Amino acid sequence: MDLWLKEKQIENAVMTYKIKETLHIEKTKYQDLAILDTYEFGRMLVLDGIVQTTIKDEFVYHEMITHIPLFTHNNPKKVLVVGGGDGGAIREILKHPSVEKVVLCEIDERVVDLSLKYLPEISSALNDPRCEVFIGDGIKYVIDHKGEFDVIIVDSTDPFGAAEGLFNVNFYNSLYECLTEDGIFVAQTETPIYLPQVVKKVFHDIKTAFPITRMFMAAIPTYPGVYWSFTIGSKKYDPLTIDENKIKDIDTKYYHKDLHKACFVLPKYIKNLIG
Repeated sequence: MDLWLKEKQIENAVMTYKIKETLHIEKTKYQDLAILDTYEFGRMLVLDGIVQTTIKDEFVYHEMITHIPLFTHNNPKKVLVVGGGDGGAIREILKHPSVEKVVLCEIDERVVDLSLKYLPEISSALNDPRCEVFIGDGIKYVIDHKGEFDVIIVDSTDPFGAAEGLFNVNFYNSLYECLTEDGIFVAQTETPIYLPQVVKKVFHDIKTAFPITRMFMAAIPTYPGVYWSFTIGSKKYDPLTIDENKIKDIDTKYYHKDLHKACFVLPKYIKNLIG
């Protein structure tokens, strides 16, 4: 018997994956959570029926959401990750020797627990002594820690349900206040193919809070539309003006110094979308 996961994030389109084995499934306090083993993408984390990360292609997302801001900042020492309970962003952040501490603020403890159990390739750095795992509301955490972080990474689910509060002007203003005087934040900001108005609104909301706002793109096979947007809000450093020769060669599979500025070159339809 063939078993398939049918992801219905977009109303008029679906993505499907053939399932080898269901490793774990439960309803947590916040969401439906499943760990599935697939034939094409290996083990994957699925929340509320939507694929969050997979063993095969997770490196694209996690490298791009972390190394772009970390190499843009002059000397990142303290980093906050809001969401990202799978630990992939933590793994990439800790490849930077300047980072002394990274805090993971994840609302759903079960995401962390089950990622440690079933996704060790992604979650391994959660046990690093430089990493502090805080289980709680990311919005409240940001409000309560003003001026503390050099870099903040919002590694959230899509802007529906529990994550909806992470996609609005009030939250971006709180992020501004949570950063140091030369701080940078980055967030995944959805698919311009299927959710163009969401992409446009989020970009302009971030632009109201930060003097430097840039969008960059990456290709992630298991995300709807594949071509995925990320947006940086920065107080001081512009990712387009840094010296790429200062970017150190680290252990990556997608990101490299020549890609740093190239990923900010947007197709015409996206440039027109965000204006």
